[in-house]
This record gives sequence, C-alpha cells and structure tokens, in this order.
Amino acid sequence: MYRAPVDEIAFTLKHVTGFAADLDSGRFGDLSEDLVDAIVAEAGRFAAEEIAPLARVGDEQGAVLKDGAVTTPPGWADLYRRWCEGGWNGLAAPEEFGGQALPTLLSVAAFEMWNSGSMAFAIGPTLTVGAIEALDKHATPELQQKYLEKLVSGAWMGTMNLTEPQAGSDLNALKARAEPVGDGTYRIFGQKIFITYGEHDFTDNIVHLVLARLPDAPAGTKGISLFLVPKFFVNDDGSLGARNDAFCASMEHKLGIHASPTCTMIYGDGKFGDTPGAVGWLIGEENRGLACMFTMMNNARLAVGMQGVGIAETATQKALAYAQDRRQGRAAGSKGEGMSPIVAHPDIKRMLLTMKAQTQMARAITYSCAYAIDRARLGEGDEAKAWQARADILTPMAKAFSTDVGVDVASLGVQVHGGMGYVEETGAAALYRDARIAPIYEGTNGIQAIDLVMRKLPLQGGEAMAAFLNELRADHAALSDASGLGATAERLGQALDDLEETTAYLTKALSEGRVNEALCGATPYLRLFSLVIGVALNTRALAAGERPDHAVLVRFMAENLLVETATLRQQVTGGADSLDVAADALLSA
Repeated sequence: MYRAPVDEIAFTLKHVTGFAADLDSGRFGDLSEDLVDAIVAEAGRFAAEEIAPLARVGDEQGAVLKDGAVTTPPGWADLYRRWCEGGWNGLAAPEEFGGQALPTLLSVAAFEMWNSGSMAFAIGPTLTVGAIEALDKHATPELQQKYLEKLVSGAWMGTMNLTEPQAGSDLNALKARAEPVGDGTYRIFGQKIFITYGEHDFTDNIVHLVLARLPDAPAGTKGISLFLVPKFFVNDDGSLGARNDAFCASMEHKLGIHASPTCTMIYGDGKFGDTPGAVGWLIGEENRGLACMFTMMNNARLAVGMQGVGIAETATQKALAYAQDRRQGRAAGSKGEGMSPIVAHPDIKRMLLTMKAQTQMARAITYSCAYAIDRARLGEGDEAKAWQARADILTPMAKAFSTDVGVDVASLGVQVHGGMGYVEETGAAALYRDARIAPIYEGTNGIQAIDLVMRKLPLQGGEAMAAFLNELRADHAALSDASGLGATAERLGQALDDLEETTAYLTKALSEGRVNEALCGATPYLRLFSLVIGVALNTRALAAGERPDHAVLVRFMAENLLVETATLRQQVTGGADSLDVAADALLSA
C-alpha cells in the first residue's frame, strides 16, 4: 500500500529548491513552514487513504462508454466529490475566483502524491488546473466570471483539445474549423482525438478548450485560434442551459490508465441543437490561439512530469516492500538459517537504490521548475525575466527526464518482483502500463529535447544557460570540503565538464547552421543535462544537515548514475554521422 513520503517531499520543497529561506524572509507572505508541512501531510493522507485504495478497481474495471455517456469505475465519482470538498482543485488558483493562491510548488508536490495514488484519477484535475490558468491569463472578463469559479471549485472540469487524426505533434495539419456567427460566438466543426476526460460522470458540465481555424486564417500554426466550448450552455444566472453540439463518439482501449476516459470528440455534426455547429467563444486573439494554449500546455508538461515522479515513488515503495518480504537463495556472507530476503542480494540492492535515486533526481528537477515559476511570478523586471528563463530551461527536462524515470523505475519494479511482477496481482505491472503514456503526452520526449536545444539553449543570447551552468559550478565548489561523500565531488566535476563541452558543441553547431547535428544530439543532451542537475540540485540540501540518509543517496547518485554522462557526451558530439549513415542504409524504404 502506498505511503506518502511526506518527510522527503517537505525536505525537497524546503532545502533543494530554496523555499525554506523564502518562507523565513516572508517572500511568500504569511505562508509558514508549519502550514506547508500541514498541507503536505493532509495531501499525503488523502492520496494514501482516499485515492490509492481505488486504484485497482480503476485499473480492472476502467471507464465505460454507453450511449454517448461515460461511467467511471465504482467509487470514483464520489472520490472526486471528496477531492473537491477538500479544496484541492483550487490550491494554486486565483483567490478572486475562490482559489487559495498558494505557490505552484505546493500544488506540484500535492500532484506528485495524487499521481502516486492513481495516475488515472489525477490526470483529470491536472487538465482542469491548466484550463484555469489559460482562462485566467487570456480569457475576457465575461468568460472568466462565467466559468472560472466553477472550474476552480471543481464543480466543472476542463479539457484540452489539440490532436486530430492527421495532426498529432504537428499542429500545422490541424483542420477543425471555426465560423464566426456575428454575435461574438463561433460555430466549431471537426474531430479531436485522445481527449482525456472528454466525457465523464464527475461533473455536470465540461469546459472544452478547442483549437480550430477561422475561414480566412493564414496557413500553419499562425492561423490557429483557441475557443471555449462548453458541454452545456451556461445561463446568465449560472444555471445550465441546453446541450451544445459536442459529444464523445468513442473511447480508446489503452495499455494503461484504464479509469481515465480517453475520448474522440465530435464538434458540430448536428447531434444537438437546431443548427449544426458547436458554439464556442474566442479565448485571446484570433489566429493567436497557440500562444494561449501553450499557457495550458506548459502547465501540463510540468504536471505530466509529476506523473513520472508519482509513479516512480509508488513503484519504488512496492518493490522495496516485496524485496524485504520475499525470500530466495542465500546472500553472500549470510549466517542465518534458510533463505535470505532478496533485498540482501547485491543486484536487488542496485535496482532498488537506482529506483530511489532516479525518483529523487526527478523530484528535485520538477520541484525546482515549479519554484522558478513562482519566483518569476513574484519578481519584477530583470529578476522576473531571469526566473522565467530558468523555468523555461527546466520545463523540457521536468517533463522528459521525469517521465522517462517513471517508465524506467516501474520497469525495474517489475524486475524486482520477478515473475510476480509480470502478473497483475502485485500491481507492479499496472504501474508499468500506466507510466508508459507519460513520455508521449504533451509533446513526446523527443520534442522536449528539440525544444531544449533549439529554443532554450539560445535563450537570451545564451546568457540564461550560461547563468545556470555557473550556478551548477558553484554547487560543485561547495562540495570541495564535504566529507563522507566519497567521490561525489569528483564525479560531479567530471559530469559538469561533459555538460559544458556538449553545450558548447551544440551552441556552435546551431550558430554554423548544422541543425541536423544539433537535432541528432538533442535527446542524449537532455538526459546528460538532467543527470547533472538531478545530482547538483540535491547537493544543495546537504547544508541543511537534517537527513543523513539524503547524503548517502546523493553519493550513490554521483558514483553510480553520473558515470553515464561520459557516454552521453560521445553521443552528442560524435553520434550524428553514424546515425545518418545507418538510417540511410537500414531505414530507407
């Protein structure tokens, strides 16, 4: 059974990100460490006692579509009601619309625990939180007044509608269309696929955010607009009116997250209403919808990273409990009678510690990204720009590295369980199945790597990346006098050399127009960067001296995982030619 790691989470919140110093200085108002601890503890209780017990029924029974209506597994709608009553949906939402306006960092920590309890449950509220942010930043006051309070309370849920059968990651191919009516509304026509919680029984209304093209829109992504399309119209008094011309036509049969309905949505085929066309309202400006949607998407990328962290934590706990109980063989040096618990065998130790180390590295990266978002929001002028640049750099790694970790750790969890991991009874297989979608969500991890190299590396003329590397060097310098950390300082120094060399190589490649070389090295570069900052960020907490076990884990990270950076450096700087030659020889039609 899942146990929320509230001590580890609170420790990471305060001492890895630097949040504790900000609480002491009053940067976050009257938010105190005691209140932070209380929120984390209660979120952990809800995740462990309310969400986690329903994970198995969600996986086994799944959501069901019948006659256009989706029914979630037994107990799930009531779980969502209790979630809303706890105020969790509005944790970081604006106070003006009923939210608590707490830091994004706290919301992210809570979402780790929701995903540990059940990723299939947490993904619904994840999208609603993103919709709230998009409407808060881009919608008209009229739309905000009509929809935000209900979304913040959780009375209604939100969705994100981008993908179409012919337009996945490449939104240039998007065909859904929007026709202006002349009264400020638009008629939306088209099909959207892979729409998470596009239809469900949690709430009586669903607010869809839909990308579509106007009749005279320019080609490509510069001609996309964003529209709010409710399932039911909302009357001036806030009550629900008639059904809009939008519905769920089918639901995907998926590898995992079975309880989360993944829908094909049809807009404007005349199923509801007297006139064909789903009625929508413009969010932001015409033909600038992608910029509005990216507000929601960037929120979602960090949130998906939390799915990776949450799954990894649960898989680690499950594997450790099994390894302590399961007895097989006799460990080297064993003096007891009978078989040893498998946790005593070196290979099992290696796997379990790798799982724990990768989970904490991903947690440090995602939390630090959330912290940068908070600092950018609170800051002004150059300070705000610097923190926003830091958040921009960290976002692709928070999403990609953390979701890769979720899959890797869940896979190791199956391995620790042995044959019992490959059957469904232990739950290890379900975690592996659930985790596999996250590297695909919100721009595949390959796209995140491209974003890091092509957009974030040149940010602010390269100054943002240089500032980050200087900070990492300072983290390394602070280790020089540390004792009891073995070769941690040496390994981190070598890894930083690898990071600086690859950063310079890619920067030069881009400046000289060798884009293909930069793209070939993007994915190994993202992993290399993530490994370095995953260790460096965790060293920042050593000064607190509160958890000796953290120092032991940092040493394991450095001596066992950072050695990979040397190989990754070779892939970045010397892998393009062999990749292209092999592709021409082996992959051409």
